[in-house]
Amino acid sequence: MDFTSFGGFPGENFSGLIEGDMELDAVNSKDPWFPEGCDDFWKRIIDTMMEGLMIVDTRRVIRSVNQALEQITGFSREELIGQPCSILRCDTCFGFGVPPEKCELFKRGKVHRCRCTLSRKDGNPLHVLKNAVILKDTAGQVVGAVETLTDLSDIMAKERVISRLRRTLSREDGFHGLLGKSREMAQLFTLIDSAAQSEAPVVIYGESGTGKELAATAIHRLSPRRRGPFIKVNSVALNENLLESELFGHVKGAFTGADRTRVGRFEAASGGAIFLDEVGDLPLATQAKLLRVLQEKVIEKVGDHQPIPVDVRVITATNKNLQQLMAQGRFRDDLYYRIGVIPIHIPPLRERWEDIPLLVETFIERARFKTSKSISGMSREALDLLIHYPWPGNVREVINLIEYAFVLCPGGLIMPDHLPAQVLQNRDLRKAKPRGGARLPAPGERQRLVAAMAEAGGKMNEAARLLGISRVTLWKRLKAYEIQMDKVVREPY
Repeated sequence: MDFTSFGGFPGENFSGLIEGDMELDAVNSKDPWFPEGCDDFWKRIIDTMMEGLMIVDTRRVIRSVNQALEQITGFSREELIGQPCSILRCDTCFGFGVPPEKCELFKRGKVHRCRCTLSRKDGNPLHVLKNAVILKDTAGQVVGAVETLTDLSDIMAKERVISRLRRTLSREDGFHGLLGKSREMAQLFTLIDSAAQSEAPVVIYGESGTGKELAATAIHRLSPRRRGPFIKVNSVALNENLLESELFGHVKGAFTGADRTRVGRFEAASGGAIFLDEVGDLPLATQAKLLRVLQEKVIEKVGDHQPIPVDVRVITATNKNLQQLMAQGRFRDDLYYRIGVIPIHIPPLRERWEDIPLLVETFIERARFKTSKSISGMSREALDLLIHYPWPGNVREVINLIEYAFVLCPGGLIMPDHLPAQVLQNRDLRKAKPRGGARLPAPGERQRLVAAMAEAGGKMNEAARLLGISRVTLWKRLKAYEIQMDKVVREPY
């Protein structure tokens, strides 16, 4: 860089200044790099720059700074000019007193987009992006260097937040969104991973709030079809009269209001997978059409009889007992065996209490980021209440509970008084129970035990697997509820 191009300064005067015509102790608040008579147009431009600018001589003594550099470092111009550049304690520089040939800037002739950390006047770190280039006079001699420093403090603060979020999401994501370190969840993750590699239909059983949709999404993400579409359908949310149109599409004029041909969910999912949530609520007529899709891989739009081939993997989910629905004539036997090639059972939260601390910690950190509230965690007493709570709403209820606690808790630790009424009532019931140490029955548990025994045909091992508990635990609970296995088999619940 030719110095004569920088502000129109006379190179010979500048060179003399650098070579020692002005002693360092004579430098004062007057900026020697802008001599008397120089047009201050360039000074005004440099002082309006958002980036800090600093000029040093070959001995790396600061000769000029702009206002932005004063603002971001906390040093005044008078404190900087005449001082070695090491006053800023840059972590990428060798420091004052090192020969120019060993200085990275003077050795290479420039520094391009170097992230480094300086020290402000108050001692706090200052993260900057440095660009620098050497200055030469008209004879081509190196006479100094100019550096620009872009303040990255805001960017670094955001990066720290993003880093914390990534750590949170990494923990929160667990196995594709499913959280848990218990044996039951480890077995579930293994089964999902294995099921994903197959093309066979999957049915996911689980209570409301256990994460059936997350399991279905994980199966698709891990499958060879992961690059294809993943279409989600909630059978309950769709109007029964329009359900077939939503699933299979319709042609123009098929019914009142059908003013155009519509692509159905199955056709849209071709090449990927479709997730039918709450499949137990499908009308029988729709079940028959779904059976044809599974058997023949074709669909027919409403109002048309032209078969359309589709290549779709079907994943279903339900919180109901399909065998009970079959006994009541509300679910087709042939469809049950078609969709249930690979059954996956997600255990309820009360059966994996050891995962509760992990869930609580994860959702507290998530709520902290959303609310910016200074809540550090949950007290041991409050956590103990959650471990002994039956969790009828499962993981979804944990999320709601933490959000509720964040409303009541002013800061610090979440205490028992910050928990919802149902948790405190459960504590009072446990205290009032006459048999010390006895397990408190969970709401609806007797019905679930009966349903599992009926679905397993009275086989203890199979029923225990369906419930996600051990055979011994199942036996104890059957005994506690006085459930007669032979009666369950003869008269399914």
